[in-house]
Amino acid sequence: MSVFTIATCGLIYELLAGTIASYLLGDSVTQFSTIIGVYLFAMGVGSYLSRFFQRDLITRFIEIEILVGVIGGISSPVLFFAFGQIDAFRVVLYGWVTATGVLVGLEIPFLIRILEDQFPLRDLVSKVLSLDYLGALAASLLFPLWLVPQVGLMRSSFVFGVLNVLVAVWTCHLFSRQHRRPWLTAQAYVALVLLFVGAVFSDDLMERSERQLYEDPVILSRSSPYQRIVLTQKEGEVRLFLNGDLQFSSLDEYRYHEALVHPGLAAVAAPRRALVLGGGDGMAVREILKDDRVEQITLVDLDPMMTEIFAEHDGFAALNDYALQAPRVELVTADAFIWLEDQAASYDFIVVDFPDPSNYSLGKLYTTTFYQRLAAHLNPGGLLAIQSTSPLVSRQAFWCIVETVRATGLHAAPYHASVPSFGEWGFIVASRAPFRVPERFPDGLRFLTPAVARSLFEFPPDMASVPVEVNHLNNQILVHYHRDGWDQYVRTPLATE
Repeated sequence: MSVFTIATCGLIYELLAGTIASYLLGDSVTQFSTIIGVYLFAMGVGSYLSRFFQRDLITRFIEIEILVGVIGGISSPVLFFAFGQIDAFRVVLYGWVTATGVLVGLEIPFLIRILEDQFPLRDLVSKVLSLDYLGALAASLLFPLWLVPQVGLMRSSFVFGVLNVLVAVWTCHLFSRQHRRPWLTAQAYVALVLLFVGAVFSDDLMERSERQLYEDPVILSRSSPYQRIVLTQKEGEVRLFLNGDLQFSSLDEYRYHEALVHPGLAAVAAPRRALVLGGGDGMAVREILKDDRVEQITLVDLDPMMTEIFAEHDGFAALNDYALQAPRVELVTADAFIWLEDQAASYDFIVVDFPDPSNYSLGKLYTTTFYQRLAAHLNPGGLLAIQSTSPLVSRQAFWCIVETVRATGLHAAPYHASVPSFGEWGFIVASRAPFRVPERFPDGLRFLTPAVARSLFEFPPDMASVPVEVNHLNNQILVHYHRDGWDQYVRTPLATE
C-alpha cells in the first residue's frame, strides 16, 4: 500500500507542476514536456544518490517521506505566490520540480532495500514495480477527472502531501523498535497537522495568490479540466481571464463582438442557421440574436463550466443579455475539431471564436484541416467569421491565419478593429465568393456602422501583409508565429525602461 501511495503522490506532484506552469506560462505542450523531462531526470539523480546511504535506512526513508510530503504538499501555493512575486519564476519552478523529483527518486530504492530481507528479491521487485505503475495509472486518471475540477490545484497538493506524510507516520509506528527516534515521529505528526491545515484553508490561499495576478478583485475563480476561469470586477468593469489571459472587458467587449459577427452576418442573404464555435461567454450569440432572420443558433464549446457560468449565473448571464437562455439557442458541449467531423448539418453563418493559438491544442483549430471541415458545413452563399489575433502585435500570426484560410480554396477578407482593452484586433470573413462589405446593420449597435465597417478592411503599413507559411496540422507554424510576436511585444517595454 505504501508503494501505491508514494507512486500516486509522486506523479500527482509532477502533474501539478505541469498544469500550474501551463496556466501561468501558457503553451501546455512545452511546459509539460520540460516539466516531465526535468522531473524524470531528477528522479534518476535521486535513485543514483540512494547508493550512498548505507546506515539507518528506515530513519532516512521516514525523513524522505516527510520531506516529499512537505515539499510536494506546498508546491501549489509556492508556485502560485512565486509567480506573482518573483521575476525569475522559472528558476523557482524548475528548482522545486528538481528537489521534488530527487526525493521521489530516493523512495523506491530505499523501500526495496528495507524490505529485501523479508521477501525474495524477484518477488519484491515485481511487487514494488507493479504497484508503482498501478499508482501512476491511478494518478493519471484521478488528476483530470476529479482532482482538477472538484478538488482544485491548491488543495490537491496539500491532500497528497498528507498522504505522503501518512506513509511516514505508518512507517514510524511499524518500525518503532528499529529506528527508536520519538522526535522523528513527532516531526511527522507536525508536518501532517500543517499540511492538513493547508488543505482546510487552501481556498483562502488560492484567493490570496490570485489577488497578486490580477489588478482587480477576483469575484469568481474555477478550475475545469481544460482551463482556469477567473472573473474580476472593479467599478462596474467585469473581466474574464482564461489561464491568465484576458478574454474580454465588459467596458468594450461590444466593439470586439460587433466586429466579429456583424460584417459577415449582415452580408448573408438568408442566415437562417448559425453556428458558433467557442465563445462560451455567449457574447457572440448575443450579437447574432440581434438579427431576426436567424432562426436557430448552435453554440459548441469544449468546457461546460464556461457555458454554465454565462447561462445560469444571473450576474454573468446579464452580460450577454441572457443569450444562452434564448429559445433559438442550442448548447453543445464538445471538441469542435471532432464534432464537425461527425456532423452532417450545414449552416449559413459560422462564427469561430476560439482563444488565440498560443499552444498546439488550440493551434489545430487554425489549420487547413479544420478550415476544410468548416467549409464542408457551409451552405452556398454562407460565410465564416474568424477571430484571428492582433495584426499589430503578432503580425505574422494574423497573416498566417489569412493564408491558411485561402489555402483551403476560400476567399479571405481580413479586417481589424480597435478594442481598448486588447488594442488592435484582427478578424477574417471567409466565403466561397469575394466578400463585399454590407451597407446595412441591425439597429442598436454601439460601434459598427456601414462607414466604420468599410474602414476596418483597410490596413496601415505596420499591419500590412507579410510573407508567411500556411498552418498545417503537421507543422503548427502558427503557434511559433504567435509566440514570437507576443514574446517580443512583452519584452519590448521592459527593454526601453
